[in-house]
Order: sequence, then C-alpha cells, then structure tokens
Amino acid sequence: MSSIGAESRKSLMLFSGRAFPEFAEEIGGVLGVRATPMDAYDFANGEIFVRYRDSVRGCDAFVVQSMSYPVNKWMMELLIMVDALKRGSAKRVTVVLPFFPYARQDKKHKGREPISARLMADLLKTAGANRVLTVDLHTAQVQGFFDGPVDHLFAMDLLAGYVEDKYGDRPLTVVAPDSGRVRVAERWTDRLGGCPLAFIHKTRDPLKPNQVVANRVVGDVEGRVCLIVDDMIDTGGTITSAAEILFDGGAADVIVAATHAVLSDPATERLHNSKISEVVLTNTLPLPAQKQLDKITVLSIAPLIARAIREVFDDGSITTLFGGIA
Repeated sequence: MSSIGAESRKSLMLFSGRAFPEFAEEIGGVLGVRATPMDAYDFANGEIFVRYRDSVRGCDAFVVQSMSYPVNKWMMELLIMVDALKRGSAKRVTVVLPFFPYARQDKKHKGREPISARLMADLLKTAGANRVLTVDLHTAQVQGFFDGPVDHLFAMDLLAGYVEDKYGDRPLTVVAPDSGRVRVAERWTDRLGGCPLAFIHKTRDPLKPNQVVANRVVGDVEGRVCLIVDDMIDTGGTITSAAEILFDGGAADVIVAATHAVLSDPATERLHNSKISEVVLTNTLPLPAQKQLDKITVLSIAPLIARAIREVFDDGSITTLFGGIA
C-alpha cells in the first residue's frame, strides 16, 4: 500500500491472512506499512472467498499467513490470496510463512507415503508465489522443494540473547532432544560461547505419530542448567520426556528454547506438570489465552521478519541479518 523510501518507484504492499492478523500488523508497524484491506469470508460449505479492496497492479506483494490450527484452512486461504494477487497483476508475490506447514513430512519413510512438504511448495508455486520467506524449517532440505528463492530465517540469535541475559551467569549445557538435532545444538553452543553439548538418545515408532520413548542422556549435565533446543514444540512429549531424563541425570535445572509454539493437546498440560522452569518461544504462531502458562515466555520475531522483507524489497542480502552465515 505504501512504498519504503520516497526515491523508490516500487510499491511494497503487505497482506494478511486471517490466521494471525496481529502478527502482520506488528510487521507492518516496523516497516511503516499498513496491511492492505481485504474482504474474506467462508461460504456455508466452507469454501473461502477473498477480494482486495485496493488495486495491486505492479506491486511487490508480501503475504503473511501463520499456519495455526486449522492448518489446512489457512493454507487454502493463503493459496487463494496468492492467486488473487497474480490475477490482479501484482508484479512479484513473496509468501511469508513463519511456520512452514507439513515440513516434518519431508521424505518417505516407507512405500506409498507422500512427501507433503514438497506438495506444499508445489501448491505455492502453482498459485503464483515467486518467493518464500520462512523461519526455522524442520529440515533445511525443504528449501529445495520450492522452484524459486527461499529466504530461511533463524530465531537462534533472538532466543539465545534472552537465555544469555537471564542464565549467562550459571553453568549451561545445550541439549539436543534427539540425535537429529545435534547439528542445531552445536550452533547454539557456538553462539553461547562454547558451552558443553549433550543429547538425548531416544526411539520413535514411525507408525505412531507424536509418541516418543526417551532412553538416556549422552553428555555431562550433572549440576548444570540444561537448555533443550528444538525448532518446535507440538504435543510436548519429546521435551518433557527429555527433561525427566536430564533431571534423572543430575541436572540442576531445565529450560527450553523453541521457535514454533504448535502446542497441540496435551502439550500445555504436560509442560505445566513438568519440572521445566521456563519455556522460551517466538510468536511465529499465535498462543491462545488458554495455552499461556506462567513458565512460557514469548519473544517477538516480527522485527526480524520485517527486516528481511525490507531486504527483499530493496534487493538486499538476507545473510547480512545473520552475519553472513545463513
């Protein structure tokens, strides 16, 4: 709706789906751009209608949609929004997906299974998206599923800064909740000044989603504050089981840092009943009032996304947001 920089002839327009409009408003507040008004509603049979009230011809469009529950509805709304922009002659459409849907389904474990993350990327491309901007993909390979640029942002600096300020004077050990997250945990140890690393050895039944059996901790955790790091908390089974193992191993305290607060039931109950002292999350997904616990701290990642949008709009470099290492 407004352009950034009077000298620029390009027009940046921000669009928000209905899943989490407050998040788009926060991004717009940082950019100094208001979300373009649109009419959106559901028909009686569940079909979605979208129409923008202002012209979008020739604009550089940024469409923000948070994939909260129900994910499939908001994904469909996003696709319709992108299609409306392309048919309205938008010059370029960047889809801002703080949480990429179906990212955990990134490969086939057995025959006759889908690769749903690839399907999501194909749908976005077919709808007319030219670019995707997202935060902390479950696996980096998902970037390759989209036939176009993917700007992959990281919440680690935001989360680690908070942890450093609050717990930096205590002995910290970074803990990967499973062996698959060790590489991410290693980046955390580097960011936190080389503190020790540990991981939880666990087993998972691929035929039973969201069910995990944690076995033992590998690494020194006795008498230390253990920081479990992960990209998301869904049902909370992985995190709370890992915390129990850490306390059994002599940990003095357990805190958690994760990017995406999926928090499907019974996650809130599990976290409430656990001995975890604090869970630090970002607001890539909305956190309903009934899921807000005293031990949950939410940090806003909207300023980082706004800076990334500005770089994309100005044809700048996203890697400069991470010191050139992204």
